[in-house]
Amino acid sequence: MKRILSMLLVLVMLTALAACGGDAKTDDTSDLPASVTYPITVTDQAGRTVVIEEEPQTLVSGYYISTSALIALELDDRMVGIEAKADKRSIYQLASPELISLPSVGSAKEFDLEGCAALNPDLVILPMKLKDAAATLEGLGIDVLLVNPENQALLEEMITLIATAANKGSRANELLDFIAACEADLEKQIAGTEAPSVYLAGNSDFLSTAGNAMYQSDMIRLAGGVNAAAEISDTYWVNISYEQLLTWNPDYIILASDASYTAADVLADPNLADCKAVAAGNVYQMPGDAEAWDSPVPSGILGSVWLANILHPEQVTEEYAASQYHTFYDTFYGFAYQTGSASN
Repeated sequence: MKRILSMLLVLVMLTALAACGGDAKTDDTSDLPASVTYPITVTDQAGRTVVIEEEPQTLVSGYYISTSALIALELDDRMVGIEAKADKRSIYQLASPELISLPSVGSAKEFDLEGCAALNPDLVILPMKLKDAAATLEGLGIDVLLVNPENQALLEEMITLIATAANKGSRANELLDFIAACEADLEKQIAGTEAPSVYLAGNSDFLSTAGNAMYQSDMIRLAGGVNAAAEISDTYWVNISYEQLLTWNPDYIILASDASYTAADVLADPNLADCKAVAAGNVYQMPGDAEAWDSPVPSGILGSVWLANILHPEQVTEEYAASQYHTFYDTFYGFAYQTGSASN
């Protein structure tokens, strides 16, 4: 259903093509057209209408999530600028090392507006937080897309948006089809199983977690679990107390891939001795060898596959999970993924 809804969005985004002179082909399927004719009108994830006169040949990404999507969509060779700290991203070193040497345009907190404009890009992709910068760049005649992939549906919508704007429909179809196939596999494999409760702990603080509106909650659901913090409706990470965690009493505790503490730290925490997950030894850290699978990047679907193997090992085997990891990275990022072992 999410795949259908995501593709329906494309039809909405392309309805203005006739008025703008575009001639993108749409058929009776929900797939993105293989090619579009410019100018093309799209609506970004901030609800802004953006008219793109010609196929963009030079791109800037001010957000690691959109940069990862650009690599998967085979658009990294068009990039002329990238977000700060690109050299810290393993996925760039593995899939597109030339990105590391591109000029930095800063971060959402400290965006280099002048530096970005000086690159004279055809299209800039920024996170929602940079609305003001987007307005300034557009005033300079630079097209900008604002993205906000805060859950699985919005992630797929972002992929659709970028692919439509940059004429990469065929590649996006491959990527979205892979994600949809993983989702269908997981649904079939875990059908009829009991959904254990899962507490997902944050990067810097174990007592920080993601509520129901965030991407991580979708990841848990797709893996056949229930987010222990689902009652929290806040769209950002929230801090809780030990008392709250013990009240939820989750069956599993999963640490963020780049957590500043370890599963051993959690297992040894005397405040958690009565927690079911700790008593059973069900404390694991999400892999992050290539990318943080607990974030809304294209490879995030692998986080659900990995977690499903942890929660339902008899139904979702290690062999199946490993095959998905290898196929994904070989197909969309061009390198052989080295499977790590889950640690607890």
